[in-house]
Amino acid sequence: MITTLVYRDHRFSAQNPPPETLATLRTEPGVMLWVDLSAPSNEETTAILETLFAIHPVVIEDCATHSHFPKLDAFDDYLHLVMHAVDYSKTDKFSTTDLDLILGKNFLITFHRQPLRLVQQVLERYTRTGHGAPSVRGPDRFAHTLLDQLVEAYKPALDELRRDLEGIEESVLGHASPKELFPQVVALRKDLATLRQIVRPQRAVAAELAQGKPGFLRPILLPYLRDLAEDFARIEHQAAAWGDQLILSFRVYLNKSSHEANEGIKVLTGITAATTPPLIIGSWFGMNFHLMPELAQPWTYPAAAALTLLSTAALMLYLRRRGWL
Repeated sequence: MITTLVYRDHRFSAQNPPPETLATLRTEPGVMLWVDLSAPSNEETTAILETLFAIHPVVIEDCATHSHFPKLDAFDDYLHLVMHAVDYSKTDKFSTTDLDLILGKNFLITFHRQPLRLVQQVLERYTRTGHGAPSVRGPDRFAHTLLDQLVEAYKPALDELRRDLEGIEESVLGHASPKELFPQVVALRKDLATLRQIVRPQRAVAAELAQGKPGFLRPILLPYLRDLAEDFARIEHQAAAWGDQLILSFRVYLNKSSHEANEGIKVLTGITAATTPPLIIGSWFGMNFHLMPELAQPWTYPAAAALTLLSTAALMLYLRRRGWL
């Protein structure tokens, strides 16, 4: 689907004009175009990128295929940015899709193979008319707004990660079994690593943009782009801090499990020790010798039983005072 915004003298003028008029609009002074290609067909891609804007075949190929890393390429007439936007149409919280931005002196082309909520929100913002309608003095403003919204789109995923981490910490302090806890820790660790891998190269792209691209980026936008790079850096640092916190929680769980195991061994050792007196006395009187002077008196068995009980009670009292039972 193709969505086109036409700005004339910095104000919104028209939306989705006839395709045959775009070539003429491109050459008119004071006109800016934003052309959004959302899940376009091959015919739409060819008509806009190749025929109308004469985009380099390498850029068209990059748009049509998935790029594993964000990047920034400069050409004579435009800049090509590849960014990764969070795609909430899938179940995976960190499923991302490419968002290609082609920034020219009087136009912006956005290309994404799946509909993106953030792009739709920005389109709705810039199609407002009347009082409160935004004034746009260059297509770089469109690009910055999209990039800023792209960063904002990470916040719901970050909130979900924080809740997952808090849930794991509560499980660590509770009585979670290893079968329940280990998969959660591994999954969250993977999500945090994925987030850092996604954000780190985008921070580098934003930092490169903040250095300025004369002819495409106005100096007034450079502070905003530096702030954008700092936002990416904050997300990366937050993911790193949560990763360290997750490892610390896991170590606490291992120490807790080790302590509980030691306590169990200590109890078993105490029980084993408590059975020693009956075992010794019972073994002595159960040897079944033909002549045993100890068995000659009638009070021998009561005395042996009393000795067994008293020695066992005394040993258990000693173990309890030592904290072994």
